[in-house]
Amino acid sequence: MSSPAASRVFPRKGRVVAVLGPTAAGKSDLSVALAEALGGEVVNADSMQLYRGMDIGTAKLTPAERRGVPHHVLDIWDVAEPAAVAEYQALARAAIDDILARDRVPLLVGGSGLYVQAVLEEFSFPGTSPELRAALESELATVGSAALHERLRGLDPVAAGAILPSNGRRIVRALEVIALTGKPFTASLPTTPKPFYDSVRIGVDRETAALDARIARRVDLMWERGLVDEVAGLLPHGLREGRTAGRALGYQQAIDQLDGACTATEARTRTTAATRRFVRRQRSWFRRDASVHWLDAAAPDLVDSALRLVDLPVGAE
Repeated sequence: MSSPAASRVFPRKGRVVAVLGPTAAGKSDLSVALAEALGGEVVNADSMQLYRGMDIGTAKLTPAERRGVPHHVLDIWDVAEPAAVAEYQALARAAIDDILARDRVPLLVGGSGLYVQAVLEEFSFPGTSPELRAALESELATVGSAALHERLRGLDPVAAGAILPSNGRRIVRALEVIALTGKPFTASLPTTPKPFYDSVRIGVDRETAALDARIARRVDLMWERGLVDEVAGLLPHGLREGRTAGRALGYQQAIDQLDGACTATEARTRTTAATRRFVRRQRSWFRRDASVHWLDAAAPDLVDSALRLVDLPVGAE
């Protein structure tokens, strides 16, 4: 097998290389290898890696693991701030434009499907109503996210299937858009997307049993590396109150452990199960995109296979 350096491929000028797929599949390692081979820089598309201090539970690469590859759009929000896709879109596109202006290759990397879509496609966001949002948030605090998720399921089953029942912020947003537009939340997403950038989308996945095993090991490592201490350190900064960060996989369970609501073993088990459910949602989101070129992350020639994809002609399958 030839090495990535020996088979170096230069993508067409102005192209964004997206590396996407489910949690724990191996996106980060592949993105660093591709960046080294292509002269590239990584732009984060993981919604939870946008939060400062959330390192262990999000598997954020350490500086040593980045191997000198610049990483952008990380650590931009405090844990008390709610996520804002529109703000992320502006920051990620600014980073990509800067990378392109320096004749480098931008690699958009992450498993947050809406964030990837918001960057790569012509994507505008429905309006908002402060009064309606406040009413829905008050109801969320009163009845809980599960009850609102059931309401969403009745109004838009597709959106409910893509949003975790514990993600109150996204449930509220979906219900707000439905109330404002009179249409399903999914109708606000582009059905025939128009590209904002020339891009190639590389999907990374593994056989389900193998990925399940990697998820279990990843969760064990989160606890071994000090996730509970990380969470305890973030609580004074508003993690518990954070409508996005406080619901992140592992963080919510670690909070429960610190509160005495479950044991460490129970917290790990719940995190593993929740992550596997989340992976099913990620796969459902990404697999509906026919432009994604899927690769087996366990293949020995993964990097070379990905490099062969980066210079495909526009529209190639």
